Amino acid sequence: MAETVVSFVSDHLATLLREEGSLLGGLREEVQFIKDELGHMRAFLKVAEPKEDDDPRLQEWIKQVAYDIEDVLDEFVLRFAGYRHHGFCGSLQRILKAIKSLPARHQVASEIQSIKSRIKNISEGRQRYQVEFGIDDCVTGSSTMNDSWRYSRDDALLVEEAKLVGIDQPKQHLISMLLEGHDHQLKVISVVGMAGLGKTTLVKKVHEDPDVRKNFPVRAWVTVSQTCDFPKLLRDLIRKLHKDLDKSAPQSIESMTTAELKEIVKDFLQQAGRYAIVFDDVWDVEFWNEIKFALPEGNYGNRVMLTTRNADVAPASCTESQDFVYKMEPLSIKDSWTLFCNKIFKGNRCPDHLMDVAKAVLDKCDGLPLAILAIGGLLASKDVSRIDEWEMIQHSLGGKLERVKRILSLSYNDLPSHLKPCLLYLSIYPEDYLIDCQGLIPLWIAENFVEWREGMSIEDVAWGYLGELIRRSLIQVTRVFYEGSPVTCQIHDLLREVILIKSREQNMVTITTGQPMTWPSEKVRRLVVHSSSNSSNIQHHQQRQFYSFEHLRSFITVRSTNPLLSKIFLSEVLRSSKLLKVLELVGQEIEETPNEIFNLLHLTYLSLFGTKVARVPRTIGKLQHLEYLNLGNTGVRELPVEILKLQKLRHLTVFQRVDPSDEDFGIHGFKGPSKLGGLLALQRLNTIDASSGSVIVIEIGKLTQLRELFITQLRREDGKELCSSLANLTSLRELSVESIGKGDDREIIDLNHHLPSLSSSSSSSSSCSFLQSLRMLFIRGRLEKMPKWVAHLHGLVRIDLNWSGLRAEEDPLEFLQHLPNLGEISFCGSYQGERLCFKVGGFLKLKRLWLRKMEGLRWMTVEEGACPNLRKLVLEQLPLLEDLPSGIQHLSHLQELGLYAMSSRMLEKVENQEEESEDYRRMTHIPEIVIGSYTDDGGWRIRRLWGKQKKTSLA
Repeated sequence: MAETVVSFVSDHLATLLREEGSLLGGLREEVQFIKDELGHMRAFLKVAEPKEDDDPRLQEWIKQVAYDIEDVLDEFVLRFAGYRHHGFCGSLQRILKAIKSLPARHQVASEIQSIKSRIKNISEGRQRYQVEFGIDDCVTGSSTMNDSWRYSRDDALLVEEAKLVGIDQPKQHLISMLLEGHDHQLKVISVVGMAGLGKTTLVKKVHEDPDVRKNFPVRAWVTVSQTCDFPKLLRDLIRKLHKDLDKSAPQSIESMTTAELKEIVKDFLQQAGRYAIVFDDVWDVEFWNEIKFALPEGNYGNRVMLTTRNADVAPASCTESQDFVYKMEPLSIKDSWTLFCNKIFKGNRCPDHLMDVAKAVLDKCDGLPLAILAIGGLLASKDVSRIDEWEMIQHSLGGKLERVKRILSLSYNDLPSHLKPCLLYLSIYPEDYLIDCQGLIPLWIAENFVEWREGMSIEDVAWGYLGELIRRSLIQVTRVFYEGSPVTCQIHDLLREVILIKSREQNMVTITTGQPMTWPSEKVRRLVVHSSSNSSNIQHHQQRQFYSFEHLRSFITVRSTNPLLSKIFLSEVLRSSKLLKVLELVGQEIEETPNEIFNLLHLTYLSLFGTKVARVPRTIGKLQHLEYLNLGNTGVRELPVEILKLQKLRHLTVFQRVDPSDEDFGIHGFKGPSKLGGLLALQRLNTIDASSGSVIVIEIGKLTQLRELFITQLRREDGKELCSSLANLTSLRELSVESIGKGDDREIIDLNHHLPSLSSSSSSSSSCSFLQSLRMLFIRGRLEKMPKWVAHLHGLVRIDLNWSGLRAEEDPLEFLQHLPNLGEISFCGSYQGERLCFKVGGFLKLKRLWLRKMEGLRWMTVEEGACPNLRKLVLEQLPLLEDLPSGIQHLSHLQELGLYAMSSRMLEKVENQEEESEDYRRMTHIPEIVIGSYTDDGGWRIRRLWGKQKKTSLA
């Protein structure tokens, strides 16, 4: 496994030789020698890695040397980099600096010579190992990647949907158990089975089934996991129950005791009506003994479902005669084969020459879906003409649970070297943690796990890595965005166990929860703090004995808030971690930025998201290597001019959330220096306050690398300058523009200006690249006219128009209907006209449509052939719209119709239909209709009409 470390350090050396070569002086030749030797090590380890379990000595030896090399190189850069001066005075400073640093240079030279000597010993040892194991050192030191890793949003990322087999019968069986019987007592159904059988997948399908949703209007899903914090779980349950009924959970739950939280749950469920709650991944009997007192029996026929791998939990929870234990069985041979072929051959038949070895491999999976998908993901990357590669994998498989772990280890070992650290890095997240993909990508980049590729941004390369791990079934997508790209993901518990072991073996990550722990004997390189039920322990424990963090590269908090991180502990970590590159303190109770941060000259990634920091000191300019700065949801409203010194800065996020209870919910941006355009490397700018005038808008046009741009407080007179600036942003993918003011009183956004490189011909291919690259457009403010260039946004997939107030003659549908990729529209106060008509042949890709607060709208028409793929339609606060859209029966793929605060006449028509009526026949194809009305406390009262019977289910 040392190949990962060697690969990382080798790439780091290449960067050093390229960017800091002038500083190396006489050491350049020595460093080049080390780099070349690391290439040979990397090639050798690539072949030797499968034998690591037999003799890990060489791996351990090289791993330690590789880490030592990284330390010496980072120390070298820390001492000598960043002193480039110009002119006569600059020359004098260079001479003086060189004289002063001679002892330090001598020390680095001595350390490099020592490493060179150790590497020579390793080279001799490598030759002995080649003879002993018969390993042929014939692999080149450079890794290659074919196009298969590239991320494609056309891939079926929700693999469960495409690859579920053998689930229909058990699903229907469990549904019948939930629905049958007329008893009024609480019924508990436990689904039990070993890890990897698909218990969670099955129960999730049952929980989301329309018949179940119809019969149980109050539902919640709670993941328990092995490291269960019971009070936290109860708070999570309370929030989910309130959210299901579109209510806000009381703030007081944060300070309640366990007993008080149980009472809150019990009282809520008693008043809410019939409920069905899932507790996923229950590990011990004690959990059920605790939670059952919070679940009222009631007289409604309530249901609870558990999933567990512990055979003792199921009978303990299902003690009454009406309760039920469902034993999850492995897939049948037929279903296993179907899943196997779906994964590897995309549903096609297995080639004849691979049939025997394929069946032998499948036989060792024992019908476990997790094992089949994992081994299938591995085999799918192999050449189908190379039966020897398949046979090698077959012979490597070992029984049951340990075999699954072996399969997962094989899947890891088979990964290209650039993907291994990315997967191991997921060990920083707790069990069952929902990983934010957009947050993960910059962490991978900051850790130097992602290779630069010619003609591609490094972010696109990283998304490609994620896509490859998904295709190999090593990462499970839990939520996708409008166009299929992953939003959140998870790793299976068993895979997490595997990568935790491998991560510890590589000394990649050290995790603490604040409980007393034995720190690794090796140098801690990445320290991750997780939350703990006893959050004071880290204070007391660490104050007794601090550990050396001089080799620390990353310090990350996950689900961790004060007082888990005492100021003393944080200060000690920052003070002694001179080589720190990644610092993430999300949600910490920090009121000001610790001064120690500005001495971290290697720092590449800094996130203080959700802290109470309100000011950025001028010393921010010392962080010359900073590429990612996240001050989102803080009190920061202005950045000092020293921010312009950060020439490597690519992601800048600074905003403050407005009170969410405000109907016109938005954010405050930050005021930047007048020469913001000097940050030429910026790719994400979120959110710049443009109220200071046209100067800042003009500066935006100099940021030609921008991919995401969020502007707030735009003045009307700056619209022309903004259009001129946008024409220069040829890589822009996401644009959000917000004007000064609130609601209907917002100032006009004047964007109806000619873009300099836009041809007057709508069919011309010479339109500016900004128009071709933009995928998301959000405009919050009044528009006198719809910008003509919007009709040229052929790559657009989503548009939001809020408070645009377009007049009837400026029908926004005319501009949007022929955009070939538009999948989502949200209008709020966007149109003053009386009629909206979706014309035949228009909006061919549209899947989701929200229409809100357009007080003049009286009629809505959908012609046959319009919006053929619409899945969700939401109408909210349209007081004059008294009938369902004319032609709604043409929306054959519509899955959900939402009607919120609509006219009483419309609701009466929808709710009181006779089955023989024309209106009933127009909507009978819609599986779910959701009706919402305001409650006295400002929340929503939800009613659902289900299926063809459209019987009301009161929530």
